[in-house]
Amino acid sequence: MDTNLADRLLNAIDEKKNPSVVGLDPRIANIPEHIRKRAARVYGGGTRAVADAIVDFTSLIIEQIADVVPAVKPQKAFYEQYGPDGVWAFQRTVEIARNHGLVVIGDVKRNDIGSTAEAYAQGLLGCPDNLLGTGDVRRMGPVFDLDAVTVNAYLGSDGVKPFLKVCGELGKGIFVLVKTSNKSSSELQDKTVEGEGKVYRVMAELIKGWGQEFVGKRGYSSIGAVVGATFPEQAEELRAAMPQTLFLVPGYGAQGGGAGDVVPCFNEDGYGAIVNSSRGIIFAYQKEQYKDQFKPTDFH
Repeated sequence: MDTNLADRLLNAIDEKKNPSVVGLDPRIANIPEHIRKRAARVYGGGTRAVADAIVDFTSLIIEQIADVVPAVKPQKAFYEQYGPDGVWAFQRTVEIARNHGLVVIGDVKRNDIGSTAEAYAQGLLGCPDNLLGTGDVRRMGPVFDLDAVTVNAYLGSDGVKPFLKVCGELGKGIFVLVKTSNKSSSELQDKTVEGEGKVYRVMAELIKGWGQEFVGKRGYSSIGAVVGATFPEQAEELRAAMPQTLFLVPGYGAQGGGAGDVVPCFNEDGYGAIVNSSRGIIFAYQKEQYKDQFKPTDFH
């Protein structure tokens, strides 16, 4: 296995001939009714039934897309809202995706410093400490074992260095928020810092520095950036400023970004970005244009 996340992801993109990532945002109300009812019959309702329905649904999605896309991006909030059962469902989803050979990017947007950031990094990407009956610090096996996670670097390098350490040890990666796809991102990210330009450009320069020692054989760093498809002009600017940085590109589809909007996220070599679509793929059966092609009962 390649020991550099950027190399692994680019090789997977080449294999599938597809620079896309499917976002797994399992909104329970959108999961086909017969899957929800089946879980309710087995578990009598409650969070365990919801978690089981989520795993049933996402496993079916993963089975269908595994030969087409290189990666999936489960959004942890849609799982965590259901407590311990939801966390179990997230862990099981990650296991299923990895068993199908997919790169798994955890959309977690963690943001903290010191030992707390280290705990996030070890829990999500690495192997936490194990002190049970040993008398010394040892590493247990991986818990979530994600290939990469999203990180909010608003607290500065103190919140990123623990993730960088794990990335270096285990060949994992992170995608740091730079220019996000939401409309109000300009309230902060587009503010001008005297002598340094926009805030998103300041963040871009930090990421370039953090990522220099993580550049793989294929010329890209495992320390990537989140750059939204909804701001193509800024994406073009950032692409020129960060030629060796992989972009994780949200905002395509439901948020308004189109095929033309994601083009500036790529380098001239055709690499440099992986484009996310969530609802547009996993809930495509609900779209008007597909109503005669897909039915809820196709999920079985």
